[in-house]
Amino acid sequence: MASRVGIGYDSHRFADGRRLVLGGVEIAHDRGLAGHSDADVLTHAVIDALLGAAGSGDVGTLFPDDEERWRDADSIDLLRTAIGAIRGSIVNVDATLICEAPKLAPYRSEMERILSEATSARVSVKATSNEGMGWIGRGEGIACIAVASVDAG
Repeated sequence: MASRVGIGYDSHRFADGRRLVLGGVEIAHDRGLAGHSDADVLTHAVIDALLGAAGSGDVGTLFPDDEERWRDADSIDLLRTAIGAIRGSIVNVDATLICEAPKLAPYRSEMERILSEATSARVSVKATSNEGMGWIGRGEGIACIAVASVDAG
């Protein structure tokens, strides 16, 4: 089998009056992320990495933000839908969240569990800060980078 690798990236600004969801887990925080769906940057980056590995487009093409049916969508449901567009088996996913706050260590294992169940693969989630630099360092939002490996079928 040929193994293929994809990279995904997503970022969203913080917004008042929204819940913060990362990897399908609701995180205790005073602000959530702005976006058309639930703005789950972790899951969106994972979707893009998987679609990239499969050569199947990207999250914005599959789930356009000008379609009402995707408004406030649960990104784990979007992930399950995207997996349907992938031929082959998902080997693993590795993702890094980048933010100053909140601290994500208490939620990491639950994010990994939910994403692993959705992908039927090993998922590793890490978090780091931006050391006070740039828009992330100023606490304006969260970004995520993900890499996925898929064995082409």
